[in-house]
Parts: sequence; structure tokens; C-alpha cells
Amino acid sequence: MTPAIDLAKKRGLDYQVHEYTHDSHAPSFGLEAAEKLGVDATQVFKTLVVSTDSDVLAVAILPVDKTLNFKKMAKVLSANKLLSCKKVQMADPKQVERSTGYVLGGVSPLGQKKRLKTVIDSTAQDQLTIYVSGGRRGLEIELPSVQLAQTLDACFSAITDE
Repeated sequence: MTPAIDLAKKRGLDYQVHEYTHDSHAPSFGLEAAEKLGVDATQVFKTLVVSTDSDVLAVAILPVDKTLNFKKMAKVLSANKLLSCKKVQMADPKQVERSTGYVLGGVSPLGQKKRLKTVIDSTAQDQLTIYVSGGRRGLEIELPSVQLAQTLDACFSAITDE
């Protein structure tokens, strides 16, 4: 189906696939997913790719209704010795697509071409399961956040604006 679903299947993760008809005019792909799936926005997570001050890419996974705090993300990457950096910013869209193999709005944390250092917002631990992109717009994978973190070798940390 997609590299994300293939990986979830291969790893034997406890996942469910959810599909919906994507509206290309929706202002927020993540909020659209929450609405169409009938789940709270705090349970649906977006996958953002950032670039460090040394041009290294990393992934942030956070609730669709929250904003990534760049300073917190940089601090977590450095503090956990994931990457050495002082600043992060949103990565160039073309670089994101080349690195992940996914189009913007459908970037999944699973099955990316290149495995990037990943941080999952700590609020994911409050949920029994979370939804992340399945690798294309209109496709979500629901799974336990702990399994996602183990699969990606990711860490949990507070990375959003309050």
C-alpha cells in the first residue's frame, strides 16, 4: 500500500489503517483528518521535518492543533545527543520529499527513505493510541505511541508552544 503500512506490517505493530476522502482545499491536513475520522485533534499527530543549523534533517511528531517550538526541538536534539545544533527551522519542501519519499501533507514518520532522528511530543504518551500519516493524504495509521517510538528509535519530549 505505502512504505509506512508495509513497515508497520513487517514489524508486527498493533495498527489500524483509516482512510477518508481528502479535500485538497482544506486549510489544515491534520485538522481535516481529525474531523473526518471523528477523533479529537489531540490524538492526531503531524510529521514535520526540520533542518538544523548544520543542514541535518530531523523529524518532529506533534499534535495537529499545536505549533512546533523550534528552540525546544533544538534543545532536545542536542541534550539527547541526537544531533549537535543550536537552531532548527522548517526544512525545504523539496529536501523533505527527497529525504522521506513522501509528498508534503502526506509525510509519514514510518517508512521514510532515510531514517532521521525523531522526537515525539510527550503528549503522545497521554493517549492510548495516536494517528499519524499513512504516507499519503487521506490515509492515517493508528497505533500505540510507544510502538511508534520503538520503531523509529525516537524519544519523547515537550516540543510544542504551550
